Amino acid sequence: MRTDDPFSPARDPAGSTPPAGLIIRAREPSDAADIAAMWQLPRVRWGTLRMPYASADEVSRMMEQSPDGHVGIVAVLDRRLVGSAGLAPQKGRRSHSGQIGMCVRDDVQGRGIGTHLLAALIDTADNWLNLRRLELAVYVDNAPAIRLYRKFGFEVEGTRRADAFRDGAFVDSLMMARLRGFAPGASP
Repeated sequence: MRTDDPFSPARDPAGSTPPAGLIIRAREPSDAADIAAMWQLPRVRWGTLRMPYASADEVSRMMEQSPDGHVGIVAVLDRRLVGSAGLAPQKGRRSHSGQIGMCVRDDVQGRGIGTHLLAALIDTADNWLNLRRLELAVYVDNAPAIRLYRKFGFEVEGTRRADAFRDGAFVDSLMMARLRGFAPGASP
């Protein structure tokens, strides 16, 4: 995703401007405590596979063990970490693809943070890594996230039944993907 200025942050497909003061930057080891705290928020936990009670040490270890090529970014608004996202390029016969995961703090959801995190990951995938397929999983009842992914061209490829256990019950997930450079309906 590019704007007229190749050095400006990526914009979403509708061309919206980031919230004033929003910075998208690389994830740093010093972000571990803020990320761990964000993962404890009710909406973040509800919308992701994160377990309760992750410590900053656990998040630090996860960050240290990120595979080669993993792109980890965060959103900072008014000097407070408000979102986190990652892109994991695949290897071997899947080296044309990458998996995306992201979350945004409960108190700033709906303000465009997720839009600009996703735009930055897609810009990296398209213009730096030449990835042709981006994929993700999202719970079937997470309507705001599904709308966001569709806005960026992700399409539902299938449903994973009883994919995760959340709030005492099993929930289904949608598998979504965005393909670039392949004719619609044609095999790559």
